[in-house]
Amino acid sequence: MRLIFITLLALILATVVGLGATWMTATRGTDLGTLTIGAWTARPKTGTADVDPYSRASIARSGELPVGTGDGIAFTATTDDRRKPLDGRCDVVVSGVTPAARFWTLTLYDTKGRLVANSLQRYGFTSQEIIRGADGAFEIRVASRSRAGNWLPTGGIERYALMLRLYDTPVGVATRTQRDAPMPSIATVGCP
Repeated sequence: MRLIFITLLALILATVVGLGATWMTATRGTDLGTLTIGAWTARPKTGTADVDPYSRASIARSGELPVGTGDGIAFTATTDDRRKPLDGRCDVVVSGVTPAARFWTLTLYDTKGRLVANSLQRYGFTSQEIIRGADGAFEIRVASRSRAGNWLPTGGIERYALMLRLYDTPVGVATRTQRDAPMPSIATVGCP
């Protein structure tokens, strides 16, 4: 009788731990095969058949359609370069250059992966419409109040994420450092 009780207890405990670990990785993701450059994070294998099972579960749960590895790569940032969470009430500057790519987009999402509603209906920028300096660098202001130049309105939400998608780019699984892929910096420059 004691052996049966211990066996049932072990099975229940293993089931709870297994389901809990699966829920955590499906909702919060994992660092398996993750590429991190500054505040930007990507999972280069997400659009391939080699995707890990945790990322596959996360994709199935979110309904996201990942960029295929032959098409490009998607980087996400939820913090600035100093690891401060991106706050829609603050002024955040995304500046610098992007890695070599035929085309790129920078889009603002809420924490649930939806576009952030705003009166201008501006949800992001593309490489073709961005205003650049003479050296090719750009500066995008992400803020709740209107700014001159490249301005992306946050609608004053508390937390958000930026997604930089690079299409037709050499950045991928072999990329490891900022030198391999110069990513734009993200800095919080002021909060009310």
